[in-house]
Amino acid sequence: MPVRVVESSAPSQVSGGNSGNTCPQPCTLLSVGQAFSGTQNVSSLQKDEAWRVNVRIQGCDLDHGYLCGTMEALNVPMADTPVVTFWEGEIVDTKNYTFFTGKWEATPEDDIRHWSKFPSFSPLQNQVEADGGKSLDLSNYPYIFMRWKELYFVNVGTDCGLTIAGFYYVCFSCSDGSINGFYYDPNSSPFQKLELKSTNEGRPGFSFSAYELQ
Repeated sequence: MPVRVVESSAPSQVSGGNSGNTCPQPCTLLSVGQAFSGTQNVSSLQKDEAWRVNVRIQGCDLDHGYLCGTMEALNVPMADTPVVTFWEGEIVDTKNYTFFTGKWEATPEDDIRHWSKFPSFSPLQNQVEADGGKSLDLSNYPYIFMRWKELYFVNVGTDCGLTIAGFYYVCFSCSDGSINGFYYDPNSSPFQKLELKSTNEGRPGFSFSAYELQ
C-alpha cells in the first residue's frame, strides 16, 4: 500500500535441477478477478497501527511471470476516502524473474533478509544464496513468491500524504490462497507486514497494493 509520508507446513519437494518448465502451477486462487482482504501493519516505534485492505487481481500471465491489480486501503488516517493504488507484480519462476530483485534499491542481502521471513522459503535458501535460485524448479512448489510494485494512485493525487516508493516481497499459498508480504523501502519502517486471505468472490475488479508507514 502507499506509505504515509512523514513530515519533519512444510513445503513439498523442490527439484534441484531446472527442467525448463519452471512456470508455477495454475492456481484458481491466483487468477483474474480473485479478491483478497486483510490488513497491512504499519507500526512504527511511535505507535501500533493496521490498515484494512482489499485487493483484486486484474491480470495474470504465468508464462511471462506477470500479474497486476489494485489495492484499496480503507482506514487511512487523515484520508477522506479509501486510497486505491495500481500495482504490477513479478512472479519468481526462475525463468522470467529470480529471487534477486536487482532494482528498487534492494540489494541481494535485502532480498535474502526479506525472503527468509517466510517459513516456506527455508528449503530454497541455500540455492538462492548461491545463484538466485536459477537452478530451482518451482513448477510444483506449493507456494508462489512474488514482488509487487505500486505504480500509481487510482483515486487520489500524489499530494495525498502517502508515497508508493517501495515494493512488497510476497508469498502466496496455492492451497488456501492466503498471502503474506513484507514491505521494503529504505526510508520506511522495516518489515511492515501484509496479511490477506482469499474472499473467493471471483469477479472482475481491482486488486492488491499496500500502504506503508515511513
